[in-house]
Order: sequence, then structure tokens, then C-alpha cells
Amino acid sequence: MKVETRLTDELIARYETSGHWGPETFYSVLAARAASHPDRVAIVDRGRRITYGELKTRVDRVAAGFKALGIGSGDVVTIQLPNWVEFAYVFFALERLGAVANQIGPDFRSREVDYILRFSESRAFVCPASFKSFDYVKMISELRPGLPDLKAVCVLGRAASDGGATPGLVSLDALLESTAAVPPPGAGQGANDVMRMAFTSGTTGNPKGVIHSHNTTLSTCRTLNADMRVTPDEVFLIYLPLGLNWGYLTLVQAVMAGARAVLLDQFSARVALELIQRERVTYIPTAPASIIAMLNEPDLERFDLASLRVIITGGASCPIETIREFRARMHGHLIELYGMLETGFHTYTRLDDDPEAVTGTVGTVSSGLGLRLIDGSGRDVAAGAEGEIAAQGPSVHLGYHKNPTANAELFTADGWFRTGDLGQFDSAGNVKIVGRLKEMINRGGKKFFPREIEEILYTHPKILHAAIVGVPDPRLGERNCLCVIPRAGQTLTLDEVVGYLRDGVATYKLPETIEVFDELPFTPTGKIQRHVLVRRVLERRGL
Repeated sequence: MKVETRLTDELIARYETSGHWGPETFYSVLAARAASHPDRVAIVDRGRRITYGELKTRVDRVAAGFKALGIGSGDVVTIQLPNWVEFAYVFFALERLGAVANQIGPDFRSREVDYILRFSESRAFVCPASFKSFDYVKMISELRPGLPDLKAVCVLGRAASDGGATPGLVSLDALLESTAAVPPPGAGQGANDVMRMAFTSGTTGNPKGVIHSHNTTLSTCRTLNADMRVTPDEVFLIYLPLGLNWGYLTLVQAVMAGARAVLLDQFSARVALELIQRERVTYIPTAPASIIAMLNEPDLERFDLASLRVIITGGASCPIETIREFRARMHGHLIELYGMLETGFHTYTRLDDDPEAVTGTVGTVSSGLGLRLIDGSGRDVAAGAEGEIAAQGPSVHLGYHKNPTANAELFTADGWFRTGDLGQFDSAGNVKIVGRLKEMINRGGKKFFPREIEEILYTHPKILHAAIVGVPDPRLGERNCLCVIPRAGQTLTLDEVVGYLRDGVATYKLPETIEVFDELPFTPTGKIQRHVLVRRVLERRGL
């Protein structure tokens, strides 16, 4: 399948001249690491310790197996695997064939998987037999009759027990033992070829397929590694899903550095703390919700966390109160990062920043990237004003797959990508995220961003998690509903919350109703799914 991109000779020349793009591909990075230190541990997964030499060997075996299945240049292969080392084997093998890896999260279900496989015209699908009690084989078996492009289903953890009676059902375990000829060097991709596709969260309408090359991918990892002073001695803990952008990029960071990645397939605060202590973890990318969970682990002080060097929080804005509690009770530099599937790692605070001076911001723009704040017409806003964040640079995606409308709407005429996030510069040039354009609550014509109120609520001693959403109202359009998880053993009333906020918040921003939950719907990268929350509130009210 041919993938159309926004790549031009001018774009290539610009980023090659700046030094951000070059001839390197991921496989060339892996091969160099395997050659220089084949016995160094690359990945730790559920007690297994995979060296760089073993990683390359198994990537080559899977490439040979997929070649034997007829997967070749331009074919899209969708991978839905948890944080297991087999994800790396499959994803990195596809480059040897010139195929395109399409990563999706293990929590996606029938509707999302059907749409993504169909839209991407996937030739193969890779999944576990089961994970978290879900039967992936049953799901894909029910979908296959409606997917004419899908030629092979590759299953991990279950042999093709029907003796091959079901066409296209293949055991990934068997591919890992393949003795087929490995594709020769040079049969794969160049640095500017499309090597991966990933889909947005699809909170409004169907998700969009985002296209990346080796250069757009490696440039963002290379820069963050440099700014975070990553060395081969780094030990990364990855519980963010590899099937989503940030988890995958962290694995790439680890391999680029020749470091070690420790995988965790289901986050638990206690298990994460145990891994930090046992593996001497130094570097963690994380959503704020996971930091909050670790801070609320009753035995936190019993764990030896002295190895921690860098903890990067992103995906959603970290509450200021959480940042301060982290600094008081845990180890390492807490870095705030802003990025997305479309732009890579865009802005972040730095190791040498004064923590208090940058608290509440996401720092300054990454090397080589551009950041503007623009209005609805694409013009720069006045100094100090809020505007939509627009991005340009070597890690910005190469366009949305088969979506010329979105490409036209979200790229300005001069090539800047509209993120949909609103930001503001402080006096030192740090970026403050104000909110998402689509998350703004409009109560009777008076508009505000939920984050403003949520930051205050996170200082309340009884509140663990809080989210303000606008629920439909026939008179005002929307009314403010507070959705909250109280801390253990606490109860909370609307009057208490309003009393806590009243003196510092305009009346139209105050919660008007309250809904208490045991859990809130977060994306795997820590964003509150406000549309899901609104639906749950309405269901509770029988609307």
C-alpha cells in the first residue's frame, strides 16, 4: 500500500542541514548496539532478561517468519500486544521487510480494532491469545470475514491448535523459532520512509492515523536523551503501553542509548515500587495518575527509591500539589513534558531548572522544534496572551493517513501543525498549558477551562482525583459537574467543595453538582476522558 505524506525535498534538506535528520534507521541502531555489547541486558520482562544480541537475533527471526507469510514492502501490520518483549521483536522486525508497523493499545476492543484494521488496510494482525481475561482470538475471528485485506493473524501464547485448518492463523511462538532465511541487509527501509502508523485516541469521531518515518521518530528520542543526559547505565521502567506513542518512544530511547528497559504490563503502584527497588530503576515516563498512586501507597517509605534520577510526567498536566508532594517524599528530578503523537516530545522542563520557578509550566521548546501561539486565523497572538499551540520541526508527523481534510485543517499554509491545545508564555519563556480548545466549558456564554479549578481542588485534603465537566443544560447550555474520587476513608459534599473554592473563584466556575466515583476514565497516558465522564454522569441521572 502506498502511503501519501507531506514529505518534500525541501523538508528533507532543511532537517538534514540542521543535523536532526540523517541516514540512521532503528535497525541500524539496534545492530550497532548488538555488535558493541551483545551480552548487555536490553529488556527485562516478567523475569526474562533479553540481551542486545538476543534481541537482534529474535528480531531477525520474526522478520524471516513474516517474509515467509508474504509480508513485504508497504504492507501494514497491526500490533496489539501488551508490554511484553515480543512487541519489540515484531515491531522492529517489520523494518527489515519495508513494512509499516501500526501500533494499537491492548485495551482497544472490537469497534476500534475493526475500524483501524479496515482503514489501515492491514495485511496482518498480531495479538496475544488473551490478556487481562480478554479473548483476542475470538475478537479477531469474528471480525475477519469483514476484513478482506487481512491475510494473516499471528497469535502469541497459543499454537494454531486446529492444525492449520483455519487459514492465516499463525503461532508467533513458532516464528520465534524460525530457521527461515533472514532478509538480506538493504531489503528494508530508508530513514525517510514511513515506518510506523499510530492512531489518535478518537475522542471526537473516528481516530486519525498518524504517519511517522525513522527520522521523525529517532530525532525526538535523540534530543530528549541528550537533554536528560541518558547514558548506557540508565534503567528505564516502562508501564506506559508500548502500543501507544510514549511507551514505544521510551523503548526506542533505551535502545538508542544502549540502556536497559524494564517492562510492566499492568500498572500497580506497589509492583512499580518493587521493580524500582529490585532493578535499580533510574528513569520513568509516567502519567500524573501513576505518581499519585505511588504517593498514596501506604508502604511508600519502606521502598529504596534512591536510584531514581529522572521521572518525566506528561500526557496530562500534573497538579502542582502533586509535584510538591513528590519532591518532598520521592527521589529524582521531576520533569514536566508536553508532547503528543503528532509532534513527539515538544517542550519540557530541564534538569538544571529551579523547580519552583518552572512548577506549573511544561518548560521550554525542545531543540530544533518551533512553537508559536496562534489565533483562529493562524496569526501570532499578542505577548502574554493565550493562543493555540502550533508546532514545527523534525519530529512533527508526516500527515494523517488518507485524511486530506484533517491535513488541510490542522496544518497552516506555512507548515505549522495546530495541536488543539491552548498555551501561554510566562515571563521566562516557559510554556503553560491552559487547556484543550474542545474541553472549554461554556456556561451561559461564560467560558472557562476545567484545569483552573482542578488545580485548586487537588490541594483539598479529602480529594484524590478531581475532574470538572460540563453536562448539558437546556437553559445555560452546560452546567458544572464535579466528578471526584475522595481519599481513602473520606466523604465529600458539594457544600464543602463550594466553600473551599468560593473566595477565590468566580461564581460561574463553581461546581453545581457533585458525583463521587471509585475510579475515573483515564486514557493510558493519563488524560481524563471527559466525554466518557459526561456520559457516565448522564447515565447515573437516567438521561
